[in-house]
Amino acid sequence: MSLPSPPPHTTPEFDSLVPASGMDRRTFVTTAIAATIGTGFALAVQPVCAQTQIRTDSSGLKTATIQVPVGHEQLAAYCARPEKGAQLPTVLVVSEIFGVHEYIQDICRRLARQGYLAIAPQLFTRQGDPATVDSIPKLMESIIAKVPDAQVLGDLDACAAWAAKHGGDPKRLAITGFCWGGRITWLYSAHNPAVRAGVAWYGRLVGNVGELTPKHPLDVASSLKTPVLGLYGGQDSGIPLETVEKMRAALKAAGNASEIIVYPDAPHAFHADYRPSYRPDAAADGWQRLLAWLKQHGV
Repeated sequence: MSLPSPPPHTTPEFDSLVPASGMDRRTFVTTAIAATIGTGFALAVQPVCAQTQIRTDSSGLKTATIQVPVGHEQLAAYCARPEKGAQLPTVLVVSEIFGVHEYIQDICRRLARQGYLAIAPQLFTRQGDPATVDSIPKLMESIIAKVPDAQVLGDLDACAAWAAKHGGDPKRLAITGFCWGGRITWLYSAHNPAVRAGVAWYGRLVGNVGELTPKHPLDVASSLKTPVLGLYGGQDSGIPLETVEKMRAALKAAGNASEIIVYPDAPHAFHADYRPSYRPDAAADGWQRLLAWLKQHGV
């Protein structure tokens, strides 16, 4: 299913997408889709662990839901950047299966506090709204399994192009992603030669090949166009350590400068501060490694 055509006006930087009175049906539908980036957390992760959740203040930042042109369509994305500055280093932020909920928005604000223009697109829009699905199995079946990798890579290309026209420096482009987004980080780093650095948080490395997922990270290890830092948990039941070691071996054989760090006692989603899987020490170390990796590679 494709997105509807955009309304007949140009969306300025950080336009608030608030529905206007008297809009026609086409404008209403487009705005409704863009509004799938809301506040709070996805239903499938409720209740959240509020006592460990990190909340980043937006003072001194510009934050908004924006519309990114993708051909003749519009894609909703959350964007955060410092209030001042131009030609900012840019980070594409790729969500978990839960979409651009509060955690991912906060990741963007954390990056903005470090001087980055961070943009997190709602990559599942054509297949549905992940925030409204109340269980992970149902979410995987009804939405995630229907998302083509080619669509995702094209949407990320569009976000990189949008950022370059709205204060971002196209020569300093990076990508980071979590879980589902970690897998995409590896793939996009093999897809777009303009990316200078990637950081993949516990992204699956192998899987079944199909029409929608023709390749997985292990398959593109020899064709990566940028160095990727992979951050993994030794107790991740969904990503066996043997697959991590296969990826390490493939990267070494290709002479790639990517690195993989494994936190022996950490489970999957150890950075997700709103979930029981959160491990503060591993999460903090991983975040510092992310920042250092971006700087090391000129982002």
